[in-house]
Amino acid sequence: MPLSLRYIVIFIVASFLFFPFLGQVHLFDWDEINFAECAREMIVSKDYLRMQIDFQPFWEKPPLFIWMQVLAMKLFGVNEYAARFPNALIGVMTLLTLYYVGRRVVGDRLATWWTVTYAAAWLPHFYFKSGIIDPLFNLLIFLAFFQVYLMRHGERKTMHGILSGLFLGLAVLTKGPVAILVALLALAVYVVVNRGLWGYRIGYLLLIPLSAFVTTFLWFGAEVISNGWWFFNEFITYQVRLLQTEDAGHGGPFFYHFLILLIGCFPASVFLFQYNRRRATTGEPARDFTRWMWILFWVVLILFSVVKTKIVHYSSLCYFPLTYLAALQLYRLSNERIEISKGVQVLLLTIGSIIAVAITALPIVGINKAKLIPLIDDPFAVGNLQANVSWSYVECLWGALYLVGIWVSVMMMRRNFRIGMVVLSIVQIIIIQVTVLHFTPKIEAFSQRAAINYFKGFQGKDVYVKVLGYKSYAHLFYTKKRPQANKNSYNEEWLLTGPVDKPTYFICKIMEADRYRAMPQLQQIGEKNGFVFFRRR
Repeated sequence: MPLSLRYIVIFIVASFLFFPFLGQVHLFDWDEINFAECAREMIVSKDYLRMQIDFQPFWEKPPLFIWMQVLAMKLFGVNEYAARFPNALIGVMTLLTLYYVGRRVVGDRLATWWTVTYAAAWLPHFYFKSGIIDPLFNLLIFLAFFQVYLMRHGERKTMHGILSGLFLGLAVLTKGPVAILVALLALAVYVVVNRGLWGYRIGYLLLIPLSAFVTTFLWFGAEVISNGWWFFNEFITYQVRLLQTEDAGHGGPFFYHFLILLIGCFPASVFLFQYNRRRATTGEPARDFTRWMWILFWVVLILFSVVKTKIVHYSSLCYFPLTYLAALQLYRLSNERIEISKGVQVLLLTIGSIIAVAITALPIVGINKAKLIPLIDDPFAVGNLQANVSWSYVECLWGALYLVGIWVSVMMMRRNFRIGMVVLSIVQIIIIQVTVLHFTPKIEAFSQRAAINYFKGFQGKDVYVKVLGYKSYAHLFYTKKRPQANKNSYNEEWLLTGPVDKPTYFICKIMEADRYRAMPQLQQIGEKNGFVFFRRR
């Protein structure tokens, strides 16, 4: 197949996987709605320089991904599809990038395995259908590392240095200075492992921070010039706090991200255990790239295992090196006379079976929720389970088919690894699509749909809507809130007890409801699926 046609095939298949049905389920609180709301408020306020939430300064994230959402919203309207469209586009670009890089570093076969492996892994695939910033951040960081690799093994060293800094600067404009922290730590480890900067010239390396500074100055500099240092100082303070403390209760044990990557990047993660003393790559350029990927993997994994805040997508930058290292093993297993190890087979069957059982259990839990509710000691979870969601035992077939697919593909690997792995990848991609399109809307119906529908009922109405007792951005996005002339309206105490000048409505979770029921000025107007609704008398 001609090279150009291969890229066209990847583009078409990736587009088919990522673009359809992005808007079939509401955005999830917090992160998806958080970023979409920032984009919506940019459009409403016409202030495209400063991030806002509830039309107040929001210094937690830079604006690059939000700008992409703004463009999508201007194209598709302010809705879920537009909020997720940038990541679907990034998904297509990512798979094209993986094939290009894999082909340049090793060859066509590894490039193909890498592309397929990434598309067939749970979380890497799933995030391209989301509205969070990490897919863009991860791609930019990876491109910055690839350009550093080309500074040693390519010809246009000046250009590669400038491009590395450009991508690193754009990563900072996507998620903040953590990009620089990851780059510096990885460089320090590389110097130790490589016993110096052999093959690199300091002059070319200095182009990276210079280019990154110029890139980030386009926004940070404009912000400081326009509004002074306050916003910048708050942004840096927040980034430091995020590394040192648990944010919003998102804590976890040290091994949290190890487990997330093992299950979330299945089946690619399992092939990291296919150890062999022989090197998987030949030639110094390929070995050097592999060295960079191992360093990136461990730096990110250890860094975010040490960081107090534990959120699933914090380790998502590991997806690039993890799938590359897995693809190396797939390349060897399919092209050399090497048998898949028994340990890898056991892990494939064990983890795959656990996921299959979980998928099979979803309909069973939904149908028999009345029997489970007395066993649950969480009023909010009990309320969530009251949601009217239609389930059928027939849906268990998806989990059963997935289980059969896992076992059949592993059995096939023993005879012909390549065919078995292709079958496993196809099974993975199909079940991921089924999960996203069929099961995710039902899960969303339990977790938040009652609240979302409550908020949507206030669209176009001149009222105040406030969330009590828990953090949310959903009431802002789904009421399509406008800037408020009365500054007291941002004060929860004033909305609860002050002389409000508009009809005022509230929502809280059921475990907090008694506290607000005791307030004589509040009248309960409804309760649904763990949420309780009030209005000011």
